[in-house]
Amino acid sequence: MVKLFAFDLDGTLTQHKTQLEEKNRSILERLAQRYTLIMVGAGNCMRIHNQLGRFPMDVIGNYGMQYAKYRDGELKLVRDDVVACENKNLIEEKVTLIREKYGFTRFAGENVEYHASGCLTLPLLGTKANQSDKLAFDPDRKKRRAIYDEVCAAFPDYNVFVGGSSSFDMAPKPFNKYYALDLWCRENGIEHSEVIFVGDDYGIGGNDESVYKSDFQFVTIDDYTKLSEALAPWLDED
Repeated sequence: MVKLFAFDLDGTLTQHKTQLEEKNRSILERLAQRYTLIMVGAGNCMRIHNQLGRFPMDVIGNYGMQYAKYRDGELKLVRDDVVACENKNLIEEKVTLIREKYGFTRFAGENVEYHASGCLTLPLLGTKANQSDKLAFDPDRKKRRAIYDEVCAAFPDYNVFVGGSSSFDMAPKPFNKYYALDLWCRENGIEHSEVIFVGDDYGIGGNDESVYKSDFQFVTIDDYTKLSEALAPWLDED
């Protein structure tokens, strides 16, 4: 018996970094009448909450490093783990070696983006690249997937994801979406068999892949505008 729906955001409920549209908001509202809903995201909780138009649901952020509860009309942060980045010089050296080996030596802005949580972004085009250049760089992700295993090997203390349109995102181990959702279930007395995860980024290096390959039920989304079709078996129960 399903008790919980867990959602990815970008590409699943919305276009990348865009506001939740009314059609998909109404789907969440219908599901919330019968199930508990939670967001499992890669970004920080408040950014996710605002992108959702402040939809009333709990949010797991930063691959499980943050957790926020929606209570009394507002989202309240209850956990905010930080993993210090101890050796930035070594990280810079490793990224530079990858750039030199594969020809990504021309970039705009910084070599690496360091997040307050301890997560990293390896922007192959740099932190200040033009949006049009980023979108045209690797739309099918073949360039990044070709070197994905090597990036993982270079950063064994991180879970590595093929992120955005031209970068790799990294979260300190053990943080990833499976870890985050499993921890939430254990803390709230929910069995994996009672959960459905809904996500779009389930391919090699995707940040939903860890859940997709696990024992959680998974509904794949390849077009966020067709969310209602993917969730029809549960919406038709209304």
